[in-house]
Amino acid sequence: MFEQLGLIGCGLMGGSFALALKRAGLVKRVVGYSKSPSTTQRAISMGVIDVEAPSALLAVSGADIVLLAVPVAATEATLKAIRHLVTKEMLIMDVGSTKRDVVDAARRVLRENIGSFVPCHPITGKEVSGVENADPDLYSGRQVILTPIDRTSPQQYARALKLWESLGCQVSKMTPDAHDAAFAAVSHLPHLIAFALMQAISSQEQGGEHLALAGPGFRDFTRIAASEPKIWRDILMANRNELLAQSKIFQRALNAMEAMIESGNAEALEGLIGQASEARANWRMGAAAK
Repeated sequence: MFEQLGLIGCGLMGGSFALALKRAGLVKRVVGYSKSPSTTQRAISMGVIDVEAPSALLAVSGADIVLLAVPVAATEATLKAIRHLVTKEMLIMDVGSTKRDVVDAARRVLRENIGSFVPCHPITGKEVSGVENADPDLYSGRQVILTPIDRTSPQQYARALKLWESLGCQVSKMTPDAHDAAFAAVSHLPHLIAFALMQAISSQEQGGEHLALAGPGFRDFTRIAASEPKIWRDILMANRNELLAQSKIFQRALNAMEAMIESGNAEALEGLIGQASEARANWRMGAAAK
C-alpha cells in the first residue's frame, strides 16, 4: 500500500494507472499534475485523481510513489522540475516506449537519487488518448518491461516488480539497450510502416477511392496508424538508430520479394511467404525473456 501517488501526466496511461491502483487498494491518495487544467479537472471529476497540483514539483511533494506519464521527449524537463523534492525513499517510474534516452536523462538529472528510478515500459495502450479514455483494465494481463541500471536500488526495483504484478501484469527485465533494439523491430518499425502506407495511399490522386474499397485486413494492418502523432514522433526520433537499422533490414526483405515478383519467380516468392506465414503461426504474444 502506498500513501500517495504523485501523477505527472493525467492522460490515458497515467489515468489508467491511477484508476488501477485505486481499484486494487494500492494507494490512498492521488495528486495529479497536467499542463492542461481542463485535463486535471476532468481527472478529478472521473475520480482518477483526488487533488490537482499546480506544478509537477508539488505533485511530488509528500508522495511515496511517482509516475511520469509524459512523452519521452519531456522526461528530462519533467525530472528537472521535480528533482528538488525527490528522495531515496520514493519509487519513481515512467511508462515510456523508449528506455535508453529516458535512462540517460535520469542519470543526468537525478544523480545521487538515481537509485529511486525504475524505468518501465507497459506493453499496452489505445489508439485514442486523453484521460477520458482512462481504463483501470488497461494494464491487466499485459507485459511490463523493467529496465533497471547498475545504480537502481534493489529495494525500489522489488517494490516496482511487486506493484506491477499486483495489477495482474507479466513482468520482464531487460537492459535499456536490449529493450530499444527489440522494440525498434516489433513496435516502432510497424508503426513507421503503417504511417508510411497510409501516407502513400492517401497522397495518391485516387487514394480516397482506394481507401473506400479497403476491408478488414487493411483495417487491422493499419490500426496503429491512428496513433497520436506527437507521441509517436518523439518515440521514433528517440530510438532513431535502432529504428533505422531495423528499417534497412525490412527494406532488404521487401526488395527481395519485389525482385521475385519482377522476375516472375513464383516458387521463390511462395517460399518466402511460407517462411513468414510459419513464423506468424508460431508466434506467441507475451513470450518475453525473464
